Order: sequence, then structure tokens, then C-alpha cells
Amino acid sequence: MFCLVDCNNFWSPSGGGVRRYHLEKLKYYKQRPEIRYVFVMHDERTYTEQVGENTFVEHLKVPKVMGNWEYRYLIRASVLAPLLVKLDPDVIEVGSPYFMPKVVNAIVKKYTLKAKVFGFWHADFPVTYVRRFLGGWPFGLASKGESIAWRHARNHYNTMSGVLASSQLIIRRMQRHGMQRVHFVPLGVDQINFHPERRDPQLVSDLKAGESERLVLFFPHRFCHEKGLSLLLAAYPMICQQLAHAPALVLAGMGPDLMRVKQATQDYTHVHYLGFVDGVEQMATYYASADLGFALSAWETFGLSLVEALSAGLPLIAANDGAAKEHIEKSGAGYILENLTPEGLCDKIVTFAKDLNKDIMKLKARQYAAQLSWDNCFDTQLRLYQS
Repeated sequence: MFCLVDCNNFWSPSGGGVRRYHLEKLKYYKQRPEIRYVFVMHDERTYTEQVGENTFVEHLKVPKVMGNWEYRYLIRASVLAPLLVKLDPDVIEVGSPYFMPKVVNAIVKKYTLKAKVFGFWHADFPVTYVRRFLGGWPFGLASKGESIAWRHARNHYNTMSGVLASSQLIIRRMQRHGMQRVHFVPLGVDQINFHPERRDPQLVSDLKAGESERLVLFFPHRFCHEKGLSLLLAAYPMICQQLAHAPALVLAGMGPDLMRVKQATQDYTHVHYLGFVDGVEQMATYYASADLGFALSAWETFGLSLVEALSAGLPLIAANDGAAKEHIEKSGAGYILENLTPEGLCDKIVTFAKDLNKDIMKLKARQYAAQLSWDNCFDTQLRLYQS
């Protein structure tokens, strides 16, 4: 029986896109009993959870990362090796660049496992986490750091059987930096749940608070600078000044900037905080009930949340790089924010408020997302892994 194992230091119980990817993958393989699928989940204790006939979650005890995070980074091969040796899989998918590629490659080599190793480029980390973090530092540290990160990527990923990525724009960048055997595998979306018919008239009425022209803005992303939270919060008072009615801004999620979100709810009558939304139905309802959403991270490698928004018929204002830009260029369902400033974002939102083609944008959003499905994603992966 063909055996596939997923290992990923990016898993978090309150995470966004990576969490959704793994949950959808578990659902897919529950319907494929001819494949043995194992997801290695880092947890507070070690145990085996069976979720399908041949679908398992292997919980491994791994300590939390320091700070306000729910991530658990596996850094020692001795923790993972016994499991991989026991399973002796045909393919191991590595979903994060931190520690895991080195750990998995070392285990496969040391124990001469038959497994082919594939990487999934869930994060464009040389740009997203290195160049962005070092931006503004002296002595050209940003470009030097990015160069070192790309060298790290080539050293660990080019020894694998292949690397999967979900954005053609990102793939072109990877190839320019010497990444080899890169395959385009777009992710999917739950097109049944994330649907315009999820719109809740009562919720819309409550958020508009008696003003039918009031915009409903929805931001369901991790509360951090990377996702554009500070940009949106800085733009909000400007938007209030330029529109006849202050928009209803609904914020959903968790993250290091949570206190800024809570402060905004105290400062502005029409800013609302939902907390972390775990249920698909509630998230889909807010997408379908809003007028405009945001994809303000320029570092998305696919952007699951933004495709869910499009599937629900929600137009977006997107960043000027990465998968966010790519989706809006392909769909025509929103605006690309070329100027990543509060003033630039304010201008785009005001333009949207006056746009007479909102309904056309909503239709384009749904039509574009309808081309994407999780079954197609995992079918494509499996064909690649078995070939």
C-alpha cells in the first residue's frame, strides 16, 4: 500500500492557510482507503489518532515556540525518526523550511528509507521572513540575508525529488534563484460552504446599523504586520472621514497584535472583533455578508483565505505582489493596492464604495474560485508522488 507522510513545523491549531490545507487533506484521504496517509501533528503529548480506514494523525510531543505563538517546532531527528522508520513511507512531504528539511533528509539518509522527499513551498521564506524582517537595516543586510536564505533553500530542497508551489508568480521567483524541479499545484476551496448564498440578511442589517449605504469590511487574518493589520487600522479613521457613513469593520483571528484590535473596538463604534473563528459555516457567512475583503500581505504563496472570500463572492483589495496580486489579476474581482500606505488603502476603499460594478466583481470572484477544488489539488499531488 502506498504510504504518504506529512511533516510540517508550520502547523498551528489556530493557524490559517496551512491548518486548512491539512484539514482538507485529511478529509480527502479518508475517502481514499487504498492510500495510507499519516499527518504528523506536533502536540503536548504523543499518541495515535485514527480518522479513517487508513488515515491517521500521529501526535508527537513537541515543545511550544517561545513567545505569543501556538507553533511547536520539531528540531531533533530523534523525535521523528522512530515514527518514519516504523512507517517506511513511499513519500514524505515537508511543509516548512525551518529545521524540517534537514531533519527529514537526515533521517531518510541515515536509515536508508525508500521514501522520496518533496517540499511544499507554503511560505516564500527568503522574501517573506528574511528580506522583510531585515528591511531598513543598514549594510545591505536585507539583500544579504535573502541571499543566504535562498542558498539554504537550494541546499535542502534541490536534493529532494521535487518542490510544490501554488503560485506561478512565486514559482518564477524560485526558478530565478536556482530552485529545481518545481511543480505548480494550486490549492483548492470548499465551494459548497464558501458560497454567495451564505449571505445572512439579518447579520448585514445588524452591521449596517440602519444605514443601507454603510460598507461592511471583513478582515479574517492573523493579527500581525505581515497580514496588513496595521495598514488597515491606520487607514480606517481616514475612510470614516471620506465616506458618509463609517464602515463596519469586522476583524476575526488571533495574533501578536490582538491588543491593537481590541483597542480599535473601544475607539470606534463600528469596529467589531469576532475572536478566532473555527467554524467554516460562520466564516463563510461573514464572507458572503460583507461588501469588501482584504488580501494585504504581499508574501502569500496561495492565500487560502482570500480564495475562500472570492468563492463566497467577496471582492478584495490585494497587495501588489505574491499570490494576492496573482488572484486579483486573474479574476478581475477587486483592486491591486500598488501603494502600500494607509492613504493608498483609503483611496481604494473609497473608490470601491463609489464603484457601480460591485455586483460584477462579486460574480467574477465566484466564477474564478469555481475553477479551484481540493479534489483537483490532491489528485494532482498524488499523481506526482506516485509517478
